[in-house]
Amino acid sequence: MPDHPRNGATAIDTWIETQCEIAFDDGMNAPMVLVLRPQSNAHQWVAENRFHIDPIVTVTEYVDPYGNRGQRLTAPSGPFRIRTQSTVLTAGAADRAPGAPFVLIQDLPPEVLTYLLPSRYCESDRLGPDARRIVGNRRPGYDQVARIVEWVQQEIAYVPGSSNTLVSAMEVKARSAGVCRDLSHLAISLCRSLSIPARMVVGYLEGLEPMDLHAWFEAFVGGRWYTFDPIMRHLDGGRVMLALGRDGADVPVFNQFGPPVIPRSIDVGVRRSGTRDF
Repeated sequence: MPDHPRNGATAIDTWIETQCEIAFDDGMNAPMVLVLRPQSNAHQWVAENRFHIDPIVTVTEYVDPYGNRGQRLTAPSGPFRIRTQSTVLTAGAADRAPGAPFVLIQDLPPEVLTYLLPSRYCESDRLGPDARRIVGNRRPGYDQVARIVEWVQQEIAYVPGSSNTLVSAMEVKARSAGVCRDLSHLAISLCRSLSIPARMVVGYLEGLEPMDLHAWFEAFVGGRWYTFDPIMRHLDGGRVMLALGRDGADVPVFNQFGPPVIPRSIDVGVRRSGTRDF
């Protein structure tokens, strides 16, 4: 078996198979940028990746400033379908670290600093008093982030399908409801307002109901990134990362330019598979 980032990991590691199919009635010759091929990293090892396009068009790949691998293409006119399938070795549950300390700003790695700043959908500069009230006397670091997630779960209703456009942290706070991406925007903003770096992640989650592409976030405490999920009461289930960034504007799995091209359907599947040898 070739060396990969998950070698030597614990028995809870598991194989996850993912698939995503996006169908259009008319591609309208629209330029598109996709982020649908997971990459191997410290948290997952991609053993197999398949990318099918019908009808066939030229696809090129690039890497964005956050390290995400995007696919560029021009959709044809008429019916158009994109289908991806991946087999990924990942942890069966995200790590937890209650008590992990706050990292002083002067000690943060340079590449983490951008995740301290306000961004288009994470107005952290407007939420400082709220954040301080929410966390109270919790220990700075992981425990503060955990309290923020608890507060979001208590105060903001998770309503799948309730928004099809990007919603900012301030907007979801006012609405008191949103989809997974919206709740993550609010949690990220509250973390950043306490000088805790936080970033958006999109991908797949085993066992999500209803099944769909999913958004969660990571916070940098105790010298590393930890996973948090405002819509889940626990962190069980394999996760497959597709992209990460400052907020939802950086991580759309599907972007098109020109006249609107609306997918007719988006079908997502995630399941645990058996042991594999490579």
